[in-house]
Amino acid sequence: MYLKRIEIQGFKSFANKIVFDFHNGITGIVGPNGSGKSNVSDAVRWVLGEQSAKQLRGGNMQDVIFAGTELRKPLGFAYVAITLDNSDHKLDIDFNEVTVSRRLFRSGESEYLINGSACRLKDISELFFDTGIGKDGYSIIGQGQVDKILNGRPEDRRELFDEAAGITKFKRRKGLALKRLESERESLIRVNDILVELEKQVGPLEKQAKIAKEFLNLREELKIFDVNSYIMEYEGISQNLNEYKKREKLLFDDLEDAKKLLENSKKDYEDISAELKRLDEELDGVKNLRGNKGIELQEITSHIEILKERINSENRNNENLLSRGEDIDSDIEKKQKDLKSLNEEKESLQSLLKKADEKETAILAELESVDKKIENLLKRLDNLRLSSEEFNSKNADLRAKRERYKGVLEQVRLRKSQMTQRLLESKTGQNTIELKIDEENKNLIHVKESLSKIDFAGKELESNNERVQNEIIRFSKVVSELQMKYQSESAKLTSLKDLAEKYDGYGIAIKKVMETRDRIGGIHGVVADIVRTSKKYETAIETALGGRIQNVVIDSENTAKVLIDYLKKNRFGRATFLPLSAMKNSTFSNTDFLKEKGVVGTASELVEYDNVYKNLVGSLLGRIVVIDNIDNAVAFEKKFRYEYRVVTLDGDSLSPGGSISGGAFKNTTNLLSKKREIEEAQTSISAILKNYNEANDKLEEFKSKRNDIEAEIEDNRKLSQDLIIEKNNISNRIAGLVEKLNELKNSSASVQTDFENIDKELAEIENETKRLDTNLLDAGEDFDKIGKDMEDLERFIKEQRNSREVIVEKLNALKLEKANTSQRLEFVDENLNRTGAEMKALFNEKSGLKIRAEDIVKNINEKNQIIEKEYISKQKLAKEIDELRQREEKLASVKETRSKSQSKIFENRDVYSERVSLLDRDIYRLKGQIEKLEERISERTNYMWNEYELTYNSSLELRTDVGMSLNDIRANIAALKSKIKALGSVNINAVSDYNEISGRYELMKKQHADILEAEANLIKIIDELDIAMKKQFAVKFDEIAKEFNEVFKELFGGGSGKLILEESGDMLEAGITVISQPPGKKLQNMMQLSGGEKALTAIALLFAIQNLKPSPFALLDEIEAALDDSNVDRFAKYLHKLTDRTQFIVITHRRGTMVSADRLYGITMQEKGVSALVSVNLIENELDN
Repeated sequence: MYLKRIEIQGFKSFANKIVFDFHNGITGIVGPNGSGKSNVSDAVRWVLGEQSAKQLRGGNMQDVIFAGTELRKPLGFAYVAITLDNSDHKLDIDFNEVTVSRRLFRSGESEYLINGSACRLKDISELFFDTGIGKDGYSIIGQGQVDKILNGRPEDRRELFDEAAGITKFKRRKGLALKRLESERESLIRVNDILVELEKQVGPLEKQAKIAKEFLNLREELKIFDVNSYIMEYEGISQNLNEYKKREKLLFDDLEDAKKLLENSKKDYEDISAELKRLDEELDGVKNLRGNKGIELQEITSHIEILKERINSENRNNENLLSRGEDIDSDIEKKQKDLKSLNEEKESLQSLLKKADEKETAILAELESVDKKIENLLKRLDNLRLSSEEFNSKNADLRAKRERYKGVLEQVRLRKSQMTQRLLESKTGQNTIELKIDEENKNLIHVKESLSKIDFAGKELESNNERVQNEIIRFSKVVSELQMKYQSESAKLTSLKDLAEKYDGYGIAIKKVMETRDRIGGIHGVVADIVRTSKKYETAIETALGGRIQNVVIDSENTAKVLIDYLKKNRFGRATFLPLSAMKNSTFSNTDFLKEKGVVGTASELVEYDNVYKNLVGSLLGRIVVIDNIDNAVAFEKKFRYEYRVVTLDGDSLSPGGSISGGAFKNTTNLLSKKREIEEAQTSISAILKNYNEANDKLEEFKSKRNDIEAEIEDNRKLSQDLIIEKNNISNRIAGLVEKLNELKNSSASVQTDFENIDKELAEIENETKRLDTNLLDAGEDFDKIGKDMEDLERFIKEQRNSREVIVEKLNALKLEKANTSQRLEFVDENLNRTGAEMKALFNEKSGLKIRAEDIVKNINEKNQIIEKEYISKQKLAKEIDELRQREEKLASVKETRSKSQSKIFENRDVYSERVSLLDRDIYRLKGQIEKLEERISERTNYMWNEYELTYNSSLELRTDVGMSLNDIRANIAALKSKIKALGSVNINAVSDYNEISGRYELMKKQHADILEAEANLIKIIDELDIAMKKQFAVKFDEIAKEFNEVFKELFGGGSGKLILEESGDMLEAGITVISQPPGKKLQNMMQLSGGEKALTAIALLFAIQNLKPSPFALLDEIEAALDDSNVDRFAKYLHKLTDRTQFIVITHRRGTMVSADRLYGITMQEKGVSALVSVNLIENELDN
């Protein structure tokens, strides 16, 4: 098996799709630093399942997706695939070629594939078990893995050795077995808890079952008496109901007559009201029209005044125009005088300019003569400068020679100074090293003290960890208890909802009607479903509703007919229906009674309901008063002569006419409370869930603390290890400083000998310097004569230049005078033009004034004509207003007459209304009596259904001749109920529950035995795995240690390498220490080696593992970077030895490794930020540069 191909697209710097094809032997991947070479090894590690972004040199996993450059947009995904030749079927998969790929999208979605089929990361890991291939195997080795071998903890090296020893898959199986064992033990705890709970239930249930059997016998006897009692009462009540209903019909007829009279009086009242409304509207119209006419009259009067004011304004404007005309004539005369004065000034300035031009010509001629003199003098000066430069050249040679000797002299003096400094530095260095030795000794003491403190801190952390673990156990128990409470409350809520859905506590007829809710439209529910109230008002509202609480609310009378037919057809009994279309809101017109003592409010105000049921609730509860207690209720009824129906918060009822009902209710009849109990159960569950979440958060918090403490313990251990290493390093540094001190002392003696030879050399150089100074003095006298002549010429040139500056100043002054004169001339021209334009404007304005005067006269004549027309309109409007006032007075008289007629009709209407109210009250009282009888029938019918699921018709079939009166039957019923009551709380389901619980108890005992057996089997499997792993690891570890020593000797050219398994209670968890002894050195720990020695030691270990258990391929990422050239050659040579059994892909920038490769791939960034494959020649050029 070998690696055939790597395909990369969108991974890190590989924006474009790149394919690497590989063959047996060594393939090198080369390129300059930063070109993306190491991204190839990251890609292979990633596709094999690496989950740590840090291991891939990123902050998060999305960092592996190409992030874009200045010229390219970011990509949306990263894709890597590796293809292996599996013709030898080393991989347990039925393919000759296996392609493993991974794709990650920027959204976070990820997928793994094997030969194009989706799979899990687990499948890929298991595919490569014990092959050396994998993200943690030894087939991919980079600087990180080398550092882990070099600098990691001994136990961190375990993964490498476990993979090499072939026990990784056994460890995974052991891990899975341990998880299963933990799961089985948790199950055992749960089963034990269930067994304890069931044992508590079995004994009591057996006793309850005996009581339940006795209860059922008594209940069957009670049923016979209840049936006979029910039929006798039903027949008696039915007879009374028929009589009440006949009387009710007579009252309804009287009520209809009274209502007709009331309606007629209302109609007459409304007719007159409409007529009065019409009269009011007509009267308002006349008033509005008269008001509008008055406003119009005021507007005309105002308009006339405005026109008069405008005529006066026009006359004033005309006078202003005449005044302005006179001013314009005066301004024109003044402007003509200004024009004459400006023309005279212009002629004077033009004469001055002409004279200035003549002076400028003469000054320019004088300036030209001075410039020619200066030019001749400058030529003579240049000739003298040439002579001076020749002397300078000769002097420069002498000076240069003198400077060279001076430089040599300075160098010799500097050497002398340096030697003096070296002697001083040597002495200072010796003192410094002695101080450093003292300082390092102090550091060594400090490190030892720190080690002692860390050991103490470690013990404190262990103590804290134990305390946190106890908290975890405590909160785990709390969480478990809350889970049980949640399950209990959830079961209770489910039971309540189930009872509500089945309409438990309602009569058979109601239940059957509600079952048709989905089939027959228009059913809203029973009254108990419609209204809601708080707990303290439940008893009062149920009393107020009575049997009507079970009435069915429907949309219309048609739905009622359908449902009544359904009940009759199936003989399900009777039910009362409340059609919303027929319901009328009934409330009190006078609510002063609400202020009486103890009055809580009307019943309809104490319930909540949807607005669609407003009329229904008003009809049922709108005229019922709720009072706090029976005493206040009696006082209230006496005061108002028993006119109102009253209920108390305790459930007492006072009816119009004086009857009082009271006593105790059965809990089962409280239909309104069921909805509240469901809400309370839901609230309780929410509270339990909240407590559970809080406890669970605390549990997670303590688990997090435990993890933090364990991390601190680990950090403390690492710090301790670092301090031990630091202690060894300090000792090594002290030894190095002592050696350096001896070297400085030897160097001081050698410098002292050189110091004496330098003094002789200094004397010779000083004599030669004095001779050169004499020659320079002679050459200087000739040079001074030329210098004097040059100074005389320069002085004369300066005088001529001063004369020239005077002439230039005269010329500039003249030019300034000319510029001022020209500017004044321009100013005069501008004034001439401006004055001419102003005169033209004055003439134009004078013409305009004449035209405006004519327009004003015309406007005044037009406004006088309009005023005459407005006076005519004003007289006409005054006449119309007078006529409207007379019409208004006539309408007011008619309105007063009709208002008196309306008052008479209103008095008659009150009489009819009082009659209707009295009949309503009588009907209401009669209805109350009918409802009580119906309620009694309903209560008895519901009782029979709830207790025995019997209707009236089915009860007739069970009727027997007991030969007793109704009172005797009731006495027997009371006696039987006393016997049943004496039994106490009876669990009807105890018999079935006992059978169920005892069966479940036996089943749990069997499960308990099965779990114990499974636990024993898992422990046996784990022990067998431990034995097999220890045996295999011991053998393989010895083989790796021997092979490591052999490879070490070959790579180092001698010496020895050892692997030591640390002392531990468990061989499989023990750390591994690497000991290295390069040739000519003592045996020492890896941490004491140089960088190159460390790297070569790690490479020797990796090669030893490859020798014993070769992986199909190995990808090495710059692992030889720290080696010198000779060791790189040894590395490359040994690499070739391993190619018989392993294919190598080497990422490198070392020439020794490149030369040994069978083929090379080059990677560079021809485009900034994007890695690309290029020819190897191009890469070599870049590396050279």
